[in-house]
Amino acid sequence: MRTLYASLFGAALLGLSACQTHHPTKEDDGMSWAEEPAPKPTNGAIYQSGREVALFENPIAHHVGDIVTIVLNEQTAAQKSSSTNTNKATTQTLPGMTILGKALTVHGVPILSNSIADSSKFAGEGDSAQSNSLQGYVTVTVQKVLPNGNLYVKGEKWIGINQGEEYVRMTGIIRPIDLSADNSIPSSQVADAKISYGGKGALADANAQGWLSRFFNSPWTPF
Repeated sequence: MRTLYASLFGAALLGLSACQTHHPTKEDDGMSWAEEPAPKPTNGAIYQSGREVALFENPIAHHVGDIVTIVLNEQTAAQKSSSTNTNKATTQTLPGMTILGKALTVHGVPILSNSIADSSKFAGEGDSAQSNSLQGYVTVTVQKVLPNGNLYVKGEKWIGINQGEEYVRMTGIIRPIDLSADNSIPSSQVADAKISYGGKGALADANAQGWLSRFFNSPWTPF
């Protein structure tokens, strides 16, 4: 009887091991930073491990999901000019042969006398200037907490106006120490910042060139 029980127990263990499934690992999102570890279970109604706040510290963003306001104040200006001038002239004279002190001639015209003259000139000038300005606000959320405590934030804002929509997208890395008391930070203090501003709709379509016009204005055009 003991042998029968042992056999049944072993068969049950084999069945459980066969039914065990392997869960696929979470795919990497392309970022090598480590995320903030999940907080421990709640310890009580007042104190919760991982959510404590220092008594002498502003309640600024520290955790995944916290909200941060980015104050957009981007102004860029670039200007470049160049000028080049070159000039080159070359003259060579080859006198003809002389015999007994006289030039060799045919019907009184000197022969074997040559001269070479060459001249080249180049002038080039170019100017380029560009300026951009973007002001406003966009509120983002903390996506990851880096090992050194910095925060990776990401967010966007859509605005629908009349027959079109406009959007502002923002991603970057911020330091919690740079945050103000109201959880705001200037865009100039965002590292690896990527700011996108654009729109879609009837107004955006009317303000864009067609594909054929873009082709003739592209560097691929041979003219």
